[in-house]
Amino acid sequence: MDKLWLKHYPPGVPAEIDDRQYPSLPHLLEESFGKFAGRPAFKCMGHVITYRELDVLSRQVGAWLQARGLPRGAAVAIMMPNVLQYPVCIAAILRAGYVVVNINPLYTPRELEHQLKDSGAEALFILENFAITFQQVLERTPVKHVVVAAMGDLLGFLKGTLVNTVVRKIKKLVPAFHLPQAVPFKRVLEEGKALTLTPVQMSRDDVAFLQYTGGTTGVVKGATLLHRNVIANLLQVDAWIQPTLQRKKIEQVNIVCALPMYHIFALTVCGLMGMRMGAMNILIPNPRDIPGFIKTLSQQPFHILPAVNTLYNALVNHPNFRHLDFSHLLIANGGGMAVQKAVAEKWFAVTRVPLIEGYGLSETSPVATSNLCDATEYSGTIGLPVPSTEIAIRDDDGKDVPLGQPGEICIRGPQVMAGYWNRPDETAKVMMPDGFFKSGDVGVMDERGHTRIVDRKKDMVLVSGFNVYPNEVEGVVAMHPGVLEVAAVGVPDAHSGEAVKLFVVKKDPSLTEAQVLEFCRGQLTGYKRPKSVEFRAELPKSNVGKILRRELRGPPAVG
Repeated sequence: MDKLWLKHYPPGVPAEIDDRQYPSLPHLLEESFGKFAGRPAFKCMGHVITYRELDVLSRQVGAWLQARGLPRGAAVAIMMPNVLQYPVCIAAILRAGYVVVNINPLYTPRELEHQLKDSGAEALFILENFAITFQQVLERTPVKHVVVAAMGDLLGFLKGTLVNTVVRKIKKLVPAFHLPQAVPFKRVLEEGKALTLTPVQMSRDDVAFLQYTGGTTGVVKGATLLHRNVIANLLQVDAWIQPTLQRKKIEQVNIVCALPMYHIFALTVCGLMGMRMGAMNILIPNPRDIPGFIKTLSQQPFHILPAVNTLYNALVNHPNFRHLDFSHLLIANGGGMAVQKAVAEKWFAVTRVPLIEGYGLSETSPVATSNLCDATEYSGTIGLPVPSTEIAIRDDDGKDVPLGQPGEICIRGPQVMAGYWNRPDETAKVMMPDGFFKSGDVGVMDERGHTRIVDRKKDMVLVSGFNVYPNEVEGVVAMHPGVLEVAAVGVPDAHSGEAVKLFVVKKDPSLTEAQVLEFCRGQLTGYKRPKSVEFRAELPKSNVGKILRRELRGPPAVG
């Protein structure tokens, strides 16, 4: 396509980035810790830690990890929401020479066990609220060292004590657990003070993150993100937004981190990019509490607010939101799921700041394309490839289709993963010989280089920005003794974009929808759970017996 999009780049955005300026992520972090030492780095529940404190705390945790004797490149998992311990742990793990494995804290025991075993994680940092989940699978995982954190650990003595009391005693959010070998996070910090972090020479080609995803085939696997992949994406996003940020002389950028940092979008665009820029990240532990979220936004100026469509929609439809001061807001970038026109238009009407849709995947660290930051109208596209990135629209034979014709969106750039962790067969399905990654999405590129997604090649369901794979859901439901056959599909949902719907053939005639949904509650995390069940006498199948999900997404059968 001859990079036709470059002609439509905004002034000040380069065609290419130089991702060789940092040998590894620890180099990038340590540069920021030195350059921005006195600045606030992260704020949570009103408490701030500076870059200097982040430097010290992550050294302590990293030194403690090294003292456990973990080999260079060992996998270390984090299972927490957006609390101050999260960035401390990320920086500690990377600086100590290990690999970060991000885990959704709402995972069920089954999901957690798979990820810990598949990644080979030898250590786990977990918030006490979720320790009961790990307790149920501990003996079946490779985890040797467990660190349990409490919500108030880094909030100072008075506020920390109050928060922990409320969380444990009043809201009762910490189920009783028994992990006798676990070490409290505060003790790790205390023991780390007497230890020295040994610098580890990490290269650009070392693994930095195992970011778990179903990819395009639904088998839950780790996207292997190297130091150079993540560094490249930080620089690509930074290059894209800098012209907008430079219009106002801002001493320090404030980023609202409402999306969970275990999700690749927030990890890169909020946490890591914020640290590189010397920004302050405002952590939102529970973005579903919209009144509380709005109250947090009212307490300081905010310049960048990345989110998914459902969160923007919830904000603009709350009466208190329009009373906020939006004069400092420069960038609102939507990702993870499609931005709806109605939401984008309402957002602009309230804030006078465009809602900029971008596109990416865990496999691309994640950002591959974005609309222009100064756009004022909803485009309905995912925008242009970011610097050093190529988009090709290809047919099933891997050949480029003519401009304006639909085909699979394929991505090439320095942010594309090295492959799937220990799964060369799955890697081979998505990586083309010329370095392009097959996204599994069908799109059309116009003459300006903007791409519009028109279909999803696979059967993945996108719930509030999270991938849900029918194979996994069906595998769980099929274990119910009353189920003979099951198919899971995505259906439109006003709140989450899409929701999971089940079609079930009964083995037990007395089986009810409530029983099926309750069974799923114990096996699947919230966003994967079906919202409805339709019972059928039989399911549509191909001539080789494969269930035809596409037919189930159409009009319901008669009778």
